[in-house]
Parts: sequence; structure tokens; C-alpha cells
Amino acid sequence: MTGKKNVSLPCAVGSTSYIDTVKNSYYVDKTLLIRDLIDGHAAVTLFTRPRRFGKTLAVDMLKVFFEKTDEDNSVYFQDKKIWDCGEFYRKQQGAYPVIYITFKDVKFDNWKDSLEAIRLVIRDEYMRHDEILSWDGLDVVEKDYLDRMQKGTLSNVEYTRALLNLSRMLEKYHNKKIVVLMDEYDTPMQESYINGYWEELVAVTRSMFNSTFKTNPYLERAIMTGITRVSKESIFSDLNNLVVITTTSNQYETAFGFTEKEVFEALDEQGLSNEKEEVKTWYDGFSFGDKKDIYNPWSIINFLKFKSLQTY
Repeated sequence: MTGKKNVSLPCAVGSTSYIDTVKNSYYVDKTLLIRDLIDGHAAVTLFTRPRRFGKTLAVDMLKVFFEKTDEDNSVYFQDKKIWDCGEFYRKQQGAYPVIYITFKDVKFDNWKDSLEAIRLVIRDEYMRHDEILSWDGLDVVEKDYLDRMQKGTLSNVEYTRALLNLSRMLEKYHNKKIVVLMDEYDTPMQESYINGYWEELVAVTRSMFNSTFKTNPYLERAIMTGITRVSKESIFSDLNNLVVITTTSNQYETAFGFTEKEVFEALDEQGLSNEKEEVKTWYDGFSFGDKKDIYNPWSIINFLKFKSLQTY
């Protein structure tokens, strides 16, 4: 748990903002994921977990921790477990330019709309980094690319290198390597497989993933999340630097989902200690790696909020 008791705080159902959650809601401290990723030294890590296991909240936490911003975001970690890990880890807070991409809303039944949505997601991330938009440190080619990115006139081939190019511009501006976070990487792939445009999507995403995650010399580390590892047609065949953490892996077993200890602490702090056995009967249903007794956060947070045993 956090360093403070959260008994007076409400339970936010479905919150995906780390800052909003820790400021206004009950929060189960999962910040040791940051330490484990730093210690793991993997160039690219892919986490696959079922829906409603806090993947997006975790990615947002990583963004808030690693991203170099004008605001001092260390205040959101100083009472968390990561801050107790030592100066080496604290110095990495706010130290990197971060590229954050989420494909959660790329859910279309045709290739044209899906491609347009992907292009807009990437363009929005370029626009978020307004520090480079008017910077005179870019060369002529980079300025032209950036201008056409903003106008939406880049070709599909040029878009496959968009995250690599943004990495280069940000590394040049900040003189620091990049952290890339990609949430729900597989959402467009699920839609494409169901709706019959798999070949078109794979042709773009395979090249994009290769340039972003394998041949990117500006990359410090990257984290991807999804529901499954997409293996059809070997979409990750070029990524020999990829560490895949699935539900059967013995790494990061408690990074997503609540342990029984965390659930019982939450019940104690919320004045629901007498509900432990009923909650265990209803919601203790998952095992990750060798770790038993993993609870779905969605179910537990809903129970803490509504005080009712239901199939949330």
C-alpha cells in the first residue's frame, strides 16, 4: 500500500490516470514495477494480461515516473515503495523524454478507418511534444517531415518510421535517450483479424515495430502491453530484443492484479475485515506464473466501492 492510510479516500472505478488515482482515490502501490523494469535491463518488454488488470494505469504510472516535464512529478512517488528503493531509482524520475502511444480506440471494421486512426494517434503524440515543433535545432529533412506530419500528408511508408523519427528528434532536443510506452498494441490486430484486413495491417505494423523497437538507436527502454502475444505471421519475428511476460511467466507475477495480502489490507483499511473469506471465495481466481491467489483489480475495486458481492 502507499505510505499513507487511504481509509478516507473513495475507490475510483476504471481510473486510468495515475496522478488522479493517487491524489483522489484508494491506490494499491504497484510502483515496484518501475524498479523491476530498471533492474531487468531489457530493451523491450511486452506484458500480456487479461482485460481489467490495470495495464493502462500501470503504463500511465510509468509515463509519469520517467517523463521529463516542467512539473515536479516526484511528489506522486515520494510516499510510494519505489522512493524507498534508493537514490539510483529516484534519479531516474523525470529523466527521460517519453513517447506514449495507446491503440485502445483503434476499433474499426475496415482498413481505411483503422489506418486513419493509427495515423491520428501518432500525430497527436507528435503534437504533445510541442518543444520540438518550433525548435530551430532540427535539420531541413526533419523540419519537412514534421511539417507534413502536422498536415497529415505523410505516406503510409513514412508513417512506419514515425516513432523512430520522433525518437531521434526528442533525443536530439533533450540529449537523452527515449522511453517508448505502447499500450494495447494488439487492439487493431484483433479488429483486423475479425474483419478481414489482417494482411494490410501487418504490412504496416511489422515495419513500424521493427523501426521503433529494434533498429532504434535512440531507445533507452520500451514497454508494450496487450491482452495476448500476437504470433500469427510472426509479427515479432524481427524483434530479437523482446522479452515477453505472459500469464505463465515467473517474472513480474504481482505487477498486475492484486495479491491476497493487498486485498486483505484493502479490506482492513476500508473497514471490511469481516468480508475476507467471502471476497476470497468470490474473486480469488487467477494464477500468474507460480504465484497463486491473484485477484482481478476491477472486481475488488468495485466491491470496495459498492460493498456488494457481484460478478463485476
